[in-house]
Amino acid sequence: MSQNGIVLIVSVAIIKDDKVLFIKENKPYAQRKWNFPAGRIELGEAILEAAYREVKEETGYEVALTGTTGIYNFISSLNNHCVLFHFTAEITGGSLLLEEGIIDSNWIKITDLPHLDETELRDGKVLKQIIQNITDDNIHPLTIFNDVMFNTEVNR
Repeated sequence: MSQNGIVLIVSVAIIKDDKVLFIKENKPYAQRKWNFPAGRIELGEAILEAAYREVKEETGYEVALTGTTGIYNFISSLNNHCVLFHFTAEITGGSLLLEEGIIDSNWIKITDLPHLDETELRDGKVLKQIIQNITDDNIHPLTIFNDVMFNTEVNR
């Protein structure tokens, strides 16, 4: 979603057996770049719901969100002002089924994350900050989110 030129994004690090799932995108705006499952928040969509939806669409997995590494404010490689809400999660169902435009996936050991080449990551500086928070176990509870969505017809 874009609000006043700001793009709102969710991103999710799926953690399993001390490894994190990365996906490789091959979209016109992100060719052959590694990323966490991520995408824009849709108009009227709750932040946490967007995270569940993006993971399911891009990977086929159903997840339980377990925490957040924080909120990241940056200018993207496409020159958009972005606010990214990043979460951690565990798989609860589904099976790996990559969305069109995603050409690969890889489970990377948490201890190997700091060694990833920033140039191979989508918006590498931001992903490196997220990786640092994951490796430092700097993960916060989801209770910091107060995602209250109002029904505009009821509240007019």
